[in-house]
Amino acid sequence: MKVLEVRDYQDMSSIAARIIIEKVQSKPDAKLGLATGGTPIGLYKELIQDYRSNGTSYERVCTFNLDEYVGIDADDSNSYRYFMEENLFAHINVPQSQIHIPDGTAEDLKAECERYDVELSQAEGVDIQILGIGSNGHIGFNEPGTSFYSNTHIVELDETTRKANARFFERLEDVPKQAITMGIASILKAKQILLLVSSINKAEVMKQLLTTDEVNEQLPASALKNHHNVTILADEEALSLVKKI
Repeated sequence: MKVLEVRDYQDMSSIAARIIIEKVQSKPDAKLGLATGGTPIGLYKELIQDYRSNGTSYERVCTFNLDEYVGIDADDSNSYRYFMEENLFAHINVPQSQIHIPDGTAEDLKAECERYDVELSQAEGVDIQILGIGSNGHIGFNEPGTSFYSNTHIVELDETTRKANARFFERLEDVPKQAITMGIASILKAKQILLLVSSINKAEVMKQLLTTDEVNEQLPASALKNHHNVTILADEEALSLVKKI
């Protein structure tokens, strides 16, 4: 893993955007693995600004999102489909037919997981996968204990994850207890992985990730040590405990 220390959230977002833009410009039919939550919002703002200012085209790009809540309609403001439309898709020229997000309201969720894995297999691996990291070390919604051999699956969300996401809902009780997520094996099929980490809240988990060579399913992000092309963009706060060692 290559670790790049950046100043702050804005710096992280700008550098991540430059990496994505350069990939799309050099490979117009790039396949991008996208994430939701607070971490990538700055990245998406940078991509939108570049699209408006420089006209970088996403007409041939395909996107694959990491996850979606179970039981929330796509047009619900708390769904990840809605999040992506609001924060990126509605503002660039990526065709709707080339956007791939799991359907958390599918009648047969197991079949939906299998369908999504087929789409990922047909894509033959995304070119760049954007990831964040949870305070418990999850990537996607792969909570501690998830098998490193997992493909797209249904997950029971850890209470720490639900509490972290409660800021997007009116009440903690409204946060879904399940989600569909790309599995760790699915994520590791990406040709390049970009892990974005910001804020003091992630300092402890970054210390765990970077100060040991151990690969352990209790720290899902440690699976990234098994990948050949991982870049971590982490700001000064996120790396503050690492630098003290």
